[in-house]
Amino acid sequence: MSLASRLGTRFRTKFIASAISAASGAILLVILARLLDPSEYGLLYLAISVFGTLKLFSKLGIAKSAARYISEYKETNQEQIKHIIRFSLFLNLIMITIVSLVLFIGREHIAFLVGEPDLRPLLLFGILFIGFSTMHTFSTLILQGFEAIQATGVISIFHHITRLIFAIGLVVIGYGVIGALMGYIAGYAVAAVTGLGYVFYQYYRHSSSGPIEPGLRRRIAEYSIPITATDTAGILDKRIDIVLVGFFIGPVAVAYYTLGKQIITFIESPITALGFTLSPTYESLSARGDRAKAARIYEEALRHGLLLYIPAAAGLALVAEPTVELVFGADYQGAVPVIQVLSLYAVLMSVTKLTSNGLDFLGRAKTRAVVKGATAVLNVALNILLIPTIGVVGAAIATVITYSLYTFANVYIMHSELGLRIKVLFRHITLISAITSVMVVVVYLLTNFITGFITLFTVVAVGAGIWAVLAVGTGLLEIKKVWSVLS
Repeated sequence: MSLASRLGTRFRTKFIASAISAASGAILLVILARLLDPSEYGLLYLAISVFGTLKLFSKLGIAKSAARYISEYKETNQEQIKHIIRFSLFLNLIMITIVSLVLFIGREHIAFLVGEPDLRPLLLFGILFIGFSTMHTFSTLILQGFEAIQATGVISIFHHITRLIFAIGLVVIGYGVIGALMGYIAGYAVAAVTGLGYVFYQYYRHSSSGPIEPGLRRRIAEYSIPITATDTAGILDKRIDIVLVGFFIGPVAVAYYTLGKQIITFIESPITALGFTLSPTYESLSARGDRAKAARIYEEALRHGLLLYIPAAAGLALVAEPTVELVFGADYQGAVPVIQVLSLYAVLMSVTKLTSNGLDFLGRAKTRAVVKGATAVLNVALNILLIPTIGVVGAAIATVITYSLYTFANVYIMHSELGLRIKVLFRHITLISAITSVMVVVVYLLTNFITGFITLFTVVAVGAGIWAVLAVGTGLLEIKKVWSVLS
């Protein structure tokens, strides 16, 4: 099977899994927003943000470092695979134990520092959340290193469907915020057990084993350091802002901000699947000395990503107000300006989803960590400055400003690594911007007629139709090539 066919097969599976996961996530998002009031909804995701911050220390960069070496050694020396899996799992289990003990002992102090006493009963469940979610991340990244994209897709479906069923079920029968949190934990538990079992039976058990290569453990540990630094910065970007919103304003503002970010995460599913699929391929091609092919694959992925997400972000900003009112209810209207600002964040994320993970596999984790660290510190500073002065929208503005810097830096590093055709990419972006401008004018004129789900759907359909006609007409969207990948 050719490389294109293999990548197409992997992407189709991951895309289907992402679509199912996104659909279940959207259903969960809407139903929880309806079942919980904004303060309860905000409290739930404030707790999850705290757990996500602590999870950084339980996972560090161990699994991704191991995945990077798996992607290399499966091509050059498969006898080292067992050693890589065993050592990285041992390190992760040690860190989970340490973090869990810290959380158990210090949960009262954490609730006090965040300034939300209602967090206390939720923090006790954080031990299970951190343990299972860390093991889920570990197994997913190890499988990515083996390029077992189909397996990660199936496990992702198990995770999200289990979370949906348990979270909604437990809330409906009266367990409220704690029930919703237990649903998240159940999803991670199923995914962690399934993923670890698959790694063991499919790869670990069947791998031949020889003497461990001198210095391999040290290299795994060392490469995890810049990845940890990047993940730390990522936590500052994705979690600390929610904690700061809760600290300065309260759970209701957290609900607005979280809702905006969740909608962006929902529409990012297709590009996340593509970036996850392609990332280990860059290293595999590089190890064979074919970086030009890796560059062309990245350029084509970036072109299609921007072709989808620049118009989608513009459309989301235009229809944000009627969408929130119709889907989530009038209580969540405070999320509208957050969504409109974060629509720019959606475009930036589409680029980094294709770029950042690939840089880790190409051995550029240290460089990326420096950039991510600098922009993350700036993000925290801007949040502290803007949230008290202009409210929850300030957090969204801070995210867009700092993520713009991070995105451009990522593309520059990828260009220095692979040698991208910048003029070609610029020409594509210019055409995409022109298509978006035409679509925006028509959609803007039609937004005055939105009064219900039918008219909202009609406006979205008209905008999508204009985009499709212009994208095909300019040659940016090649139907036959897209169909060959998806079929």
